[in-house]
Formats: sequence, structure tokens, C-alpha cells
Amino acid sequence: MEVLARTGLRKGEFLGLSVDAVVQIGDGHWLRTPVGKLRTDRYIPLHPRVMSLLHEWATHRDTQTNTELMFVDKGRPVPQTRVDSAVQRAATAGGLGHVTPHQLRHTLATQAINRGMSLEAIAALLGHRSMTMTMTYARIADRTVAEEYFAVSAKIEALYEPAALPADAEGPKMRSLRAQATRRLLGNGYCSRPTELGCRYETICESCSSFAATIESRDTLQNQRDDAHAHGDTHRQDVYAAILNRLDQTAT
Repeated sequence: MEVLARTGLRKGEFLGLSVDAVVQIGDGHWLRTPVGKLRTDRYIPLHPRVMSLLHEWATHRDTQTNTELMFVDKGRPVPQTRVDSAVQRAATAGGLGHVTPHQLRHTLATQAINRGMSLEAIAALLGHRSMTMTMTYARIADRTVAEEYFAVSAKIEALYEPAALPADAEGPKMRSLRAQATRRLLGNGYCSRPTELGCRYETICESCSSFAATIESRDTLQNQRDDAHAHGDTHRQDVYAAILNRLDQTAT
């Protein structure tokens, strides 16, 4: 099962490995897979753990057989059902449901692409005949990234939440800056009225027959109407509601 998970071999390719499948090229060891439909061998780089497992199997392999297959038991080729059973036993031990050997191939490809391996390299590793097959893993990778992002999005958003300061932590200069930020500017000055207090003159311009609003201001007008409602100022609420009504009728 570990060989399948680390190489991405198909079940048939795994069972078709020959005793001389491990070859050395340069300083590295590779796994030569059986000749497939393309009539060309595929070479898979070998992880040291896989090298160790294959060497251990070869050491105890039954030599009383007339086949060159690597995986034989009592002189006969290992059946496919034995591979299925081995994978399922491992899945059950891990608390998983039904798992097939082919799913280990998908797992390897998804892990590789999520860690930056190119689609071309994935295609070569898995022996895909076209990039269309490999693109499946690109879509899986996108979904995996999205799921992982939204799983931590609450923590990410918390980084941007402003922390409330104690009342005595704000000095005079900070209070001055805060007051300037909340001032309502007028034509020849500003209004120093606290923002939480209503004012009967606040909508004096909006009540003028020459007042005009555009759709770009709709969000601001909506917020002003909601603020008037929150303060129980029905007059100001009605003024902004009328403006919003006229604006929506013009837009339609």
C-alpha cells in the first residue's frame, strides 16, 4: 500500500513490476514500470522508503517460480484481490470508509500539485496520455485551497478587527483626530455636535427643492435613513426615505 501511495502506480502496473524494475540512473534510483499501451517504459523516481520496502520484498521473494514478476507468492503471481484487501485493511485501521488502490494514485497527484509540482511533471509521473486527464487534479487543487482558506478565514478576519482601547488610553491628540474624523463639514465651518445626537437642521439641504442626488450617493442616503431610524427621528427618516424613493424611480 505504501508503494502505491508513494509512486502513483496503477494496480496493474504494480503487480506487473519485474524483479529488475529498480534501476540506477546517475546518482538516483528509478522504478521502471512495465511497457504500457504506448509501448514505452515509464520511469518513476524512487523514495528511499520505497527502495527499502522493495529490497525487503525481493530478499524474501520465492525463487521457486518461472516468472520474472516481482510480486509472487508460493510461486504464483499475487492476485489483484490481495492488493485491494491490503489497501482496505489500512483504510479501516485509519478510520476511513471504502478506499481503492486507484484512490492512492489520486491522493499522490493532489498532494503533489498542492505543493507546487507542475502539471507536466504530474502527467509524466502518472503516465497520462493527455493533459486533459491531469487537469482534473488542477481543479481538485483549486477546491482544496478554497476549503483550507475558508476553514481559517475567521482567524484571518480576526487579524483585521480593531482592538478596543481602554478609555484612559486615548490622549488629547488622539481625541482631536477622532473628532475631526467625525465632524460634519459645512460650507463655512463644521458642526461640533456629537455624532450620536440628532439635529432638526441636519436635513435642511435635503429638504430644499434644489437638492439633487445621484445613484452614486444611494448607499450614503441609505445609511442616513437607517441612522435616523435608529435614533427614532421620524422626520429625518421620512426625508431620506422620500429621496431614496425618487432616486429608485428615476433609476427604473
